[in-house]
Amino acid sequence: MDICVHFQHTSMNHVYLMIGGNIGNRLDNLENARNSIELRCGPIQKQSSIFETEAWGMKDQPAFYNQALCIETTLSPQDLMAMLLAIEVSMGRERLIPLGPRTIDLDIIYFNQTIMEAPGLIIPHPRLTLRNFVLAPLVEIAPDFEHPILKKTNFQLYEASIDTSVVYKKTDL
Repeated sequence: MDICVHFQHTSMNHVYLMIGGNIGNRLDNLENARNSIELRCGPIQKQSSIFETEAWGMKDQPAFYNQALCIETTLSPQDLMAMLLAIEVSMGRERLIPLGPRTIDLDIIYFNQTIMEAPGLIIPHPRLTLRNFVLAPLVEIAPDFEHPILKKTNFQLYEASIDTSVVYKKTDL
């Protein structure tokens, strides 16, 4: 059963995405993902630096490159998620092992101030507060954006994070 608590459908939705991967040429994969997102989902308004971090959850794998994006889109949350999954598949993403290695991973973190839970899609992302590799890039492009449930800014969430993972900035904005 779909539960949509709060979804403001405006002509233009402001969405924060997290993109990352740890297989193949990580920089090229991020660039290809950005290009596909702009082409198929909507223009990128802001992008963070690229951050390198150790794998989260399943530690025995190569380090990840991660980046936060803010895009504008006319797509609904479900349509955007379907498009992101299609981009992942087109870039060779295979879901073989949970939290395992991947060429690309595209996640919706925030969608306006939407709060929703549907099969395959929870917004805001349910584990964003547990992951420095999500919070550090978000703080760079949206430190004052407020989590619609927790009513804390990304900066406050990062400061309060209990994740001990170290996140290294690889490139500047």
